[in-house]
Amino acid sequence: MAVTEQLVRERLRSIRDPHLDRDLLDLGYVKGVGVDGDRVALDIALPYPAAGWLDALEATLRSALSDLVAGDRLQVSLRARAHAHEVREGLSPLPNVRNILAVASGKGGVGKSTTSVNLALALQAEGARVGVLDADIYGPSIPRMLGISGKPETTAEQAIIPKQNHGLQAMSIGFLIDEDTPMIWRGPMVTQALQQLLNETAWDDLDYLIIDLPPGTGDIQLTLCQRVPLSGAIIVTTPQDIALLDAKKALKMFEKVEVPVLGIVENMAIHVCSNCGHAEHIFGSGGGARMAEQYGVPLLGSLPLDIAIREQADGGTPTVAAQPDSESAGRYRLIARSTAARLAQRARNKGFGLPKIVIQNT
Repeated sequence: MAVTEQLVRERLRSIRDPHLDRDLLDLGYVKGVGVDGDRVALDIALPYPAAGWLDALEATLRSALSDLVAGDRLQVSLRARAHAHEVREGLSPLPNVRNILAVASGKGGVGKSTTSVNLALALQAEGARVGVLDADIYGPSIPRMLGISGKPETTAEQAIIPKQNHGLQAMSIGFLIDEDTPMIWRGPMVTQALQQLLNETAWDDLDYLIIDLPPGTGDIQLTLCQRVPLSGAIIVTTPQDIALLDAKKALKMFEKVEVPVLGIVENMAIHVCSNCGHAEHIFGSGGGARMAEQYGVPLLGSLPLDIAIREQADGGTPTVAAQPDSESAGRYRLIARSTAARLAQRARNKGFGLPKIVIQNT
């Protein structure tokens, strides 16, 4: 059978991106197909970081074409990178930050901060440059979760240099105050402080900046969402009906300010006893899936109620960094790829990184 470009493309149409359930051609990942006699060259570009999927994708490509072209005659070029995506009209992207993602819950106690830091580490493991902004002025927890302490330094221009650990860039009010000092501030002061932390930090060439929003859907959260150039949002909930009630309010808040919700993460979905192996849905089951179906957004993944996840976050080395090959880390990485893939379907911000042109009369 003579190999033709059309025949190769037909085979490629059978291969789907598992994070979006669409084929490679439909998604525009196939940038080139070259056929020269019995040789075939493929050029595949993913618009999001996906280091954890590339080997499996190449194996799938080779398997799909194995009866058409010998393995040593098939050249596969795979690359993946993040792009800047559009933000709310009237807002400008942050310099050196391609995308800002908000992680919200609507209420406290559902593991939002733990999810935020592990999502950031997972995106980094997939090949992205990532930062975390702790937006909870009243109860900053990111410093402890990332094992960072001490006051940050500043540049000659008085910009704050983000603290770093585990490869992540991080900023929090917790770096500027003592751990046991309460922040007795009213809403406008909190909003102003957060905008300063965001805009006056010298972020260094980030693909994603994860903002761990404070719990709730009040004035502080609403104002931040209106003023911060968000590319998208992720909702964290447990399957419990009470948590879902507040998670739905968070989702509606993002709709109100025209920020796309990329999906829902269901935390504490199941507990497996470390002694006997008995599995139990302590907070109920299926709540995240029902909410996702109700509002037409994807369920990005479910995470277990696991004492190791809590202990590792409390110890300053979250799960994705502490046990990168564990099942839980794998779940976080799948959620990270699914989040990035969903964002990659949004329109790109073509103005990101372009120099500002100033016209002067001389």
